[in-house]
Amino acid sequence: MSLYDDAVLVLKGYEGQEELRQAYLDHLQAHPDGLWKACHAGHITASALVVDPSRERVLLTLHKKLRMWLQMGGHCEPEDTALEAAALREATEESGISGLTLLPGGPVRLDRHAIPAPCHWHFDVQYAVLAPPGAVQEISDESLDLRWFGYDEVADVADESVVRLMEATRARL
Repeated sequence: MSLYDDAVLVLKGYEGQEELRQAYLDHLQAHPDGLWKACHAGHITASALVVDPSRERVLLTLHKKLRMWLQMGGHCEPEDTALEAAALREATEESGISGLTLLPGGPVRLDRHAIPAPCHWHFDVQYAVLAPPGAVQEISDESLDLRWFGYDEVADVADESVVRLMEATRARL
């Protein structure tokens, strides 16, 4: 199965956010290249919120370009076989933590946000992953910093999209 086919199946099976979910599906139908960064009308991205083994904190990255505290994530790559694989790859690369495991149940949320030209939109499919016991993070080239935050600290450092992802993740846990 292609990544495109996987994305359509994942989105068709996603429950909640019906209007936004349909916008993602409409985008893919209108843009067969809508998974790739080269699609300037916007493209699907995959991200994951990293949760510590005790399920009391989340790991956020201080994004180098945006200078904002965010979950791990980014663009799909040709070698990605599924959206969840892309999210897991991005989380592993950006956190430096091996052995991350996806929370069951598929995506936790969808979040569409405007991005600077030449592209227009990121259609982010958001997952959550659990870090293994003893996990030690390592800053990647894409980050200025990585830090664990208690749930009650996230709203003080991150924007509403990250807060909504954290809240949805906690409900899933």
